[in-house]
Amino acid sequence: MNHLKESLVELISQTSTNLPPDIRRAMGLAMAAETPSTQAAQALAIIASNIDMAADDGGPICQDTGMPTFYIHTPIGVNQITIARAVNEAVAEATRLGKLRPNSVDSLTGKNSGNNLGAETPVIHFEQWEEDEIEVKLILKGGGCENKNIQYSLPATLDHLGAAGRNLEGVRKCLMHAVWQAQGQGCAPGALGVCIGSDRAHGYDLAKQQLLRSIDDVNPNPELAQLEERIMHDANQLRIGAMGFGGNTSLIGCKITAANRLPASFFVSVAYECWAFRRLGVRLSAGDGSILGWLYRDPAEPLIRMARDSGFPLTGREIVLTPPLDEATVRRLKIGDVVLIRGEMFTGRDAVHAHLMKNPPPADLRGAVLYHCGPVMLNEGDRWMVKAAGPTTSIREEPYQADVLRRYGVRAVIGKGGMGAKTLAALKECGAVYLNGIGGAAQFYARTVEEVLGVHWMEFGIPEAMWHIRVRDFAAIVTMDAQGNSLHARIEQETGEALEEFAATK
Repeated sequence: MNHLKESLVELISQTSTNLPPDIRRAMGLAMAAETPSTQAAQALAIIASNIDMAADDGGPICQDTGMPTFYIHTPIGVNQITIARAVNEAVAEATRLGKLRPNSVDSLTGKNSGNNLGAETPVIHFEQWEEDEIEVKLILKGGGCENKNIQYSLPATLDHLGAAGRNLEGVRKCLMHAVWQAQGQGCAPGALGVCIGSDRAHGYDLAKQQLLRSIDDVNPNPELAQLEERIMHDANQLRIGAMGFGGNTSLIGCKITAANRLPASFFVSVAYECWAFRRLGVRLSAGDGSILGWLYRDPAEPLIRMARDSGFPLTGREIVLTPPLDEATVRRLKIGDVVLIRGEMFTGRDAVHAHLMKNPPPADLRGAVLYHCGPVMLNEGDRWMVKAAGPTTSIREEPYQADVLRRYGVRAVIGKGGMGAKTLAALKECGAVYLNGIGGAAQFYARTVEEVLGVHWMEFGIPEAMWHIRVRDFAAIVTMDAQGNSLHARIEQETGEALEEFAATK
C-alpha cells in the first residue's frame, strides 16, 4: 500500500478544487436559463468564474471544505485499519497544503485541532464487496448547506403547504418545503438527497448517500423517478434563484431512495447540498493503493469551462466604497445596489461575535466593514496568504449582530443568506447595511485580497480568528439597507406565496 496515502491526497485535492462534469453541466444549464442582468445572473457569473479559477489554480472552490466523508468499499481480506490510517494521514496532509480548511473543532472545549483530525473526524464508512479493487468516494459538504438539512416526521403540518400525510403526496410536500426553507442560506441553486423511511439516524445517512449519485442519472424505481422529475420542475417555479436573490433556477438535482421503516415512524430525511457540489471517487489497486481510475469524470476529457467572460461583468453603475465608511454614504445605499469595496476590512464569524459580547474589539471598528468569513490561510515565510475566502451564512450571527453594530460603529456587514428582523432594525437605527457576497465563491474573493495586514484572536483557530485584510474591488450586493428594506424578507414572502400554489394534489 505504498501509494495509498498519495492517492488519497490526490482524491481530496481534486474533490476540493475541481467540480465534477455532471455538476458543471447542471450549472451551465442554470446560467443559460437565467434572465440576463438580474441579480441571479450576476451571482451565477461570479460562481462560473470561481469554478474556473479553482480548477486553474488548484485552490478550494469554497473555503468551507466541510466534514470530509468517505464511503469505502474493500475486497474481502483487505486491512481496513491500514486504509483508515492512510485516510487520516491524507486528510492532515491535504489540510497542510491548503486543500482543506481546518474544520475539526472539539465540541467540549471549542479548540480547533488544526489538521481536520479529531474524535470521529474524518467520517469513514466501510463496506466489503466481492470485487478486486478498492473504491473510495468522497463528499465535502460545507456547514452552510449542512445546516439546511431537514427531517420530517409524517403526518405533519407544513408552512404554506398544510397537511402532509404518510404517502408520496406527503413526501412531495416535504421536499418542496425543504427547498423553500433553504432560501439563499444553503447557497442555491442546490440539490436534494432524500431518504423516505428508515430511522432518524440511518435515514440521514441514506439521504447523504443519494448525493453520491450522478446528477443526471435516472432512478431505477419508476415512482421515485417520477417524483424526482416533478420536484425538479416544481421547485424551480418557486423562483428562489441563485443565492436566494430570486431567479429561474433553485434546484439542480433531486435524488430519492426509500427504506423500510417501523410502523410507528415515517421519516423523510433531506440532505441539502449547495451548488459547490464537491464529490469525486477513485478505484484503487488493492495491492499498492495506486489510482486505477476515476469516478464521475474522465481525466483525459477537457474540463467544461464555465465563465462566459473574464471575471465579474461590470456595468459602470457599481458604487465604490472605501472604508472607513460614514453614515451619510451608507444611508444613500439601497437594496439592489452593487458595491465594490476598496480598502481595509475585518473578518469575524461565530467565535468573534460571541467574544465581542463581553470583550472590546482588538481594533477600532468605527466605520468598518465586517466580513462573515472563515478563510483558508497558509503561512508562507513571514506572511499569511489567502487561499480561499468566500462568505459564510450570516444568520448564525443574528443573536449578536445588532449589539456589535450599536456598540462598535460597524457600518457594513458582509455575508450570505441575509439576517433577521433584529439586525434589520439595528441597520436602520445605526445607519448600516448588509452586503450579500456570493456563497462558495472562495477563489473569486481570495483574488480581491491585496494583503493580510494582521490577525487577532488566533486562539480561536484559523477559520474563527479575526483577520485584518486589504481588498480591491470586492463585489457584493446590498440586500438589507439602512431604510429598513430586506431583499431576503421579500423573497421569502414571495416564494412562500408561490409555495402555496403547490399545496394541492395535481
